[in-house]
Amino acid sequence: MQTGNPYPLGAHWDGKGINFAVFSQHATAIEICFFDDAGASEIARFTLPVYSPSKGVWHGYLPVSHSVSRPHVLYGLRAHGVYAPEQGHRFDSDKILLDPYAREVVPVGAYFLGRIVENDHDFAWEEDRPPAIPIAKTVLYELHLKGFSQSNPAIPATLRGTYAGLAHPASLHHLKKLGVTALSLLPVHYSVDEDRLVRMGLSNYWGYNTLAFFAPSARLAAGNAPRDEFRAMVKAIHAQGMEVILDVVFNHTAETDEKGATLSFRGLDNASYYRLQENNKTYYENHAGCGNTLDIRQPCVLQLVMDSLRYWVSVMHVDGFRFDLATVLGRANPHHGGFDNRSAFFTAIAQDPILSRVKLIVEPWDIGAGGYQVGNFPAGWLEWNDNFRDTVRRYWLHQGQRGALAMRLCGSSDRFHPPRLPCESVNYIVSHDGFTLHDLVSYQERHNHANGESNRDGHGDNISTNFGVEGETDDFKINRLRARMKRALLATNLLAQGTPMLCAGDELGHTQNGNNNPYCQDNATTWIDWTQADHHLIAFTAHVLHLRKHYQPLGNQWLTEQDVIWFLPNGNPLQASDWNRLHDGINGNHGTLGCWIRNASTPLLLLFNPEAADCHFTLPAGGWSVLLDTRYDEGQAPAGVLDNARMESLYTLHGYSLALLRCLD
Repeated sequence: MQTGNPYPLGAHWDGKGINFAVFSQHATAIEICFFDDAGASEIARFTLPVYSPSKGVWHGYLPVSHSVSRPHVLYGLRAHGVYAPEQGHRFDSDKILLDPYAREVVPVGAYFLGRIVENDHDFAWEEDRPPAIPIAKTVLYELHLKGFSQSNPAIPATLRGTYAGLAHPASLHHLKKLGVTALSLLPVHYSVDEDRLVRMGLSNYWGYNTLAFFAPSARLAAGNAPRDEFRAMVKAIHAQGMEVILDVVFNHTAETDEKGATLSFRGLDNASYYRLQENNKTYYENHAGCGNTLDIRQPCVLQLVMDSLRYWVSVMHVDGFRFDLATVLGRANPHHGGFDNRSAFFTAIAQDPILSRVKLIVEPWDIGAGGYQVGNFPAGWLEWNDNFRDTVRRYWLHQGQRGALAMRLCGSSDRFHPPRLPCESVNYIVSHDGFTLHDLVSYQERHNHANGESNRDGHGDNISTNFGVEGETDDFKINRLRARMKRALLATNLLAQGTPMLCAGDELGHTQNGNNNPYCQDNATTWIDWTQADHHLIAFTAHVLHLRKHYQPLGNQWLTEQDVIWFLPNGNPLQASDWNRLHDGINGNHGTLGCWIRNASTPLLLLFNPEAADCHFTLPAGGWSVLLDTRYDEGQAPAGVLDNARMESLYTLHGYSLALLRCLD
């Protein structure tokens, strides 16, 4: 084996041979092991001849004269060194380890092998270009790639639940017609199932258990070329003017805690890749709740993350990322795990000519001390805003406060301040984690027994309601009320300032039968049942998104008192004492609320009635027409109904409804 180069990391075929570069600052030797095409037998082994101390990288080059030096060959690593867990070292040269930079992964028994690819730029992208949709015009649609198409009869059976299934015209037509602009995919990095789930006959369906940060999951491929199928999917989505956002998990890996399997990072250099407890390095810090925490303070780990992100943008053409449990990425303090939005990770992203231009979204918390950091990430980053979720649920379902709702409608300025923009708040009522929209108005309690944890997992406080019956019912009045509430919740989310996010299936009434944590349910619980789709709700969602795109009711900048007037149903402006009263129906102190938006090119009114009784709103002077009323199944009054006519003084807003009106004068 020849000397080779220490960069790029991983195994790279250049047409004349393969260059290998592997980080391990504490190993005494690294070997490359080649296997037959089935992965059953080791057929050759070479020791990397050079160690670069300044980089902590072992490297070597195998010319094509060796029979195993060719594309598509399977390989693994063996790392030599001391086994001293109390010092943080867990070397064991008997174990075959996966290259952290492997582009394709092949499972073989209890270990995983990498497969050499020809090059990173071997796909016919043709005229593919990123849609580059401005954040202010972005509408996120979060989906699980398998669950979205697995039960869609309009897609050939062989393609359902795969990259090709999402790229199928039936999928893209629905998404395009709906009006979303960016598909936020749950993890597609190569992941594995925890032993605990396997023993129960379950799997890590969501995929938040990453093993390989450069390899697309083979489970989600219809054929045997997941990289090409993924890229073809991205190309098809881009052709429809939509973006692809990847959910990435750089807070932990699939190797779990000190009792977990040694598959890759732990065996290569445990002390460098993971955050270990200072008083006993046998054990791991666990800010993610999954057994270990990647130590992004280490240059080698930061490089791994940055290389992976650039790869998915430059080679796989994705348009951005959603970072799971992202507070971990900013825990810079070596002693207290303190969060710092100027840490090396954020600085590296900010100066990167590729990554600084893509969409960056975070889940702004983890489970460690001080882990809740909503509003504290750098300017330009989008953050999931659970304050919006909880406030809007409480307002419509549990008599919340006017003032809290107004704060969320206008960008959550209590959390996001200049130079942050309102669009940096990702507004959602439902995400993959929790009840579906249908279940939110159908279940009072979680029903997670199928997860094998005695119904203890998942959120216990969901701010949900069942309107008198737990689960499905034939009661017409209850179903009608549930449908109206779903429309009110959707419209509030989609018309507010901020970047709205829909969860796949909510627009058509998808249910998980009350399971609010179905991370391990790869079955009909999580697969969207397209045969039961509520087509009225689909049309309603598309109509609201059309209105958002055309009118942008609350705009994209912070609002002033001159921009918006908040008023009571009698037309009087709200006083300070009116804002934070619960809508308890006592002495007229209802939760009804009017919002006169005067800074828009066309003045608009947003009217809210979270009460059971109808409400008669006195309108500002001038003529008004109705753009949206959530009383109606599709948001618009049927032909001939007078609610769409010109109104001069009063508008009757039915109970549990929201309306958007446009000025005609």
